[in-house]
Amino acid sequence: MEQTQSNLPNLDRNTMARIHSFESFGTVDGPGIRFVLFMQGCHLRCKYCHNRDTWDCNSGTIYTVEEVLSKILRYKNYILPSGGGVTATGGEPLLQFPFLITLFKKLKQEGIPTAIDTSGMVDITDGIQELISLTDLFLLDIKHIDSKKSKELVGFSNEKELAFAKYLSDHQKKMWIRQVLIPGYTDSEEDLLRLKEFVSTLETVEKIEILPYHSMGEFKWKNLGYTYELEGVPDATTEDVVRAKKILGIV
Repeated sequence: MEQTQSNLPNLDRNTMARIHSFESFGTVDGPGIRFVLFMQGCHLRCKYCHNRDTWDCNSGTIYTVEEVLSKILRYKNYILPSGGGVTATGGEPLLQFPFLITLFKKLKQEGIPTAIDTSGMVDITDGIQELISLTDLFLLDIKHIDSKKSKELVGFSNEKELAFAKYLSDHQKKMWIRQVLIPGYTDSEEDLLRLKEFVSTLETVEKIEILPYHSMGEFKWKNLGYTYELEGVPDATTEDVVRAKKILGIV
C-alpha cells in the first residue's frame, strides 16, 4: 500500500524508501531492458539537472521493498531475455542505500542483475561497501574532472566521486563512465584530456558515454518557481559530441 509522509512519519530505511517514479521499459540506463527506479532526494545542486523535482529528500511516494519487488517481477520475463535488469537512479540513489541493500538482496535471489546510476559523491561507509558488493554495474556520472569547476557546477568538489571510481576499480566492479557535455562548462579539450587520463587509471571501465546537454528540463525549474541557472546555454550538438569522443579516443 502506498503511503505518504504525513501518515508514515517513522520511515524504516531498511525496508522503505521515497521514490519519485518508475520506468518499466528503460533502454538508456544500462544494458538491455531495464526496470528503472527514480529515487527521491539529492544532495547535489547540478545547474543542468533535468530532474529538478527529485531534489527534495522529504518528497516522493513511500514504497516498501515488497511493493517495489512486486512491480519489478511483473516484467522479469521481459528483462532477463534482453540481458537487462534493474537500475536505481534519481536523484541520488545512494542516499537511500539501506533500502537498496534489502531490495538488491532479493533481486539477487531472483537472478535479476542490478545497476546504480550515481554521482559517487558519498563517503564509502560500511553500508555503501555492502551495497557496492551487491551491484553488478555502476553508471558513474563524473560531474567535472576539475575539482573547482565541479564545485561551481554542482555544489561539490569531485574528490569523493573520483575516490568512488577508484574503489570500484580496485574491487573489480564494472562501470560505465558518463560525462554530460555542456558547452562552455565541460567541453574544453584540456578537461576532456584530463578525464581521459583519469579513466585510463581505472581497470573496470566498460565504456564511456558522452551525454549531450539539453535544456528540456528548464520547464521543471520554472514550474517549481526556480530560476534555471544555465538559461541561454546552447544544447550540445552532434558535432560537439563527435569532437569530445575524438578527444577521449572513443570514436
